[in-house]
Amino acid sequence: MSALRTRIRPAAGRRARPGPEEAAQRALLLRLLSLLLQYPDAELAAERPALSEAVNALPPSPAAEELASFTAWFAAQPAEALESHYVEVFDLRRKSSLYLTYYLHGDTRRRGMALLTLAQTYRAAGWSADNGELPDHLPVVLEFAALAGPRTGEAPLRRHRSGLALIHHALSDAGSPYAGVLAALLSLLPPAGAADLEAVAKLAAEGPPAEDVGLDPYSGTGFAPPGTFVPPPPAQPTLLPPLTGPTDAETRR
Repeated sequence: MSALRTRIRPAAGRRARPGPEEAAQRALLLRLLSLLLQYPDAELAAERPALSEAVNALPPSPAAEELASFTAWFAAQPAEALESHYVEVFDLRRKSSLYLTYYLHGDTRRRGMALLTLAQTYRAAGWSADNGELPDHLPVVLEFAALAGPRTGEAPLRRHRSGLALIHHALSDAGSPYAGVLAALLSLLPPAGAADLEAVAKLAAEGPPAEDVGLDPYSGTGFAPPGTFVPPPPAQPTLLPPLTGPTDAETRR
C-alpha cells in the first residue's frame, strides 16, 4: 500500500488554476485513471485495497462514481482473471486498443509524425516518457495530463476525444467493466460536439486509415497493417514522479 500511496499522494500538493484544491483533485483523478488502465500485474493487483481507498475518498462526481463501481469489481476478481480480461479487451481488440494516434491515423506516415509530435510535447514540458512505451499509450498520456495540468497536459486527451469515445463504445459493447474507467475520463473532457460524434461514427464504421509504410522511427513498435495487427506486450504499472518534479516513468518489462 505504501508504494501506491507514494505514486498518488503528490497530487494533493499540486497547485494550478482555477484553484489548488480543484486542480489537486483533478490531477489525482487522472493519476488514478492512469493506474487503473495499466496492465494488472502482480504489483498493481496487490495495491487494489489502496486504490479502492483512494477512489472512495474522492469528492462526489460522475467520474468518482464510475471509478468506485469499477474498483469494486477490480478488487473482487482473481488476479489471473484480471490479466486475462485486460489482454482480451485491450490487446486483442483493435477498437479498444489504448494507442490513441491509431484512431486518427491508423498505420500511416501521419501516425509516425503524430507520435514524434507527442514525444516533443512531453520534452518541451520538461517531462520524459522514455519507459519503453509509445507516447500515445493512454496511461502515459494520462500521467502527462496529471503532471502538466489542464491546458497543456490535457490537450492530447482533447485532441483524441473521438478515439476515446470509440474505446468506450467498444468496451461497453464487450460488456467490460473498463468501460466505466473510460466513462470517468470522458466526463472530465469537454462534451462531444457534432464533429466528434460524426468522427466516432465514421471510425466505428470504417476503422482508422490504412497504409503499410512510413512508421519509422516507430516501425518496431508492435503495430502492423490492418489484418496483421499484433499488440505490444503488456506494461507493468508506471510509477508517478515525486512532488519535486517530473521524472522518467518506471521502465516496463
